[in-house]
Amino acid sequence: MITPTDLIGALERNLGIVRDQTRGLTHADSLLQLPFRGNCMNWVLGHISANRNSILQSWRRARPERSPPRALRIWLGTGVRRRGDILTLEQLLAALEGSQKAIAARLQKLNAEELAREVQSFLGTTTLGQLLFFLYWHDSYHTGQTEALRQLAGKDDKVM
Repeated sequence: MITPTDLIGALERNLGIVRDQTRGLTHADSLLQLPFRGNCMNWVLGHISANRNSILQSWRRARPERSPPRALRIWLGTGVRRRGDILTLEQLLAALEGSQKAIAARLQKLNAEELAREVQSFLGTTTLGQLLFFLYWHDSYHTGQTEALRQLAGKDDKVM
């Protein structure tokens, strides 16, 4: 069974990948659109941040330290729609850094009994551990998209 320590490390690895894939990119680079249906780096990072907020909200009795900015909530839809709602690349990276610390602090307090507790979610009835694992998988899925989006910005390099 995956442990809270495993999840903390896995999410930290994903954040490290995001840091590497965004190194040297500008905010304008983060808004470049793929030539086919897909999302820009800015959307992907906002969506990862919104997903991490879902991780923080997965404990029924716990709430995130603060609600995400309204701009982060628009990433739960199909894409960035209004320029006035777009966070900068730097703001998104700062939100991800902050969420990592908050998630690690919460996960360190979990024990096996709490992970086995049944919860209701968009997955239906599941355990808190399975819900957290799914949210980690979702984080990883979108983290992987950052490699191609870095190349879209013209970097033509291999970060990993």
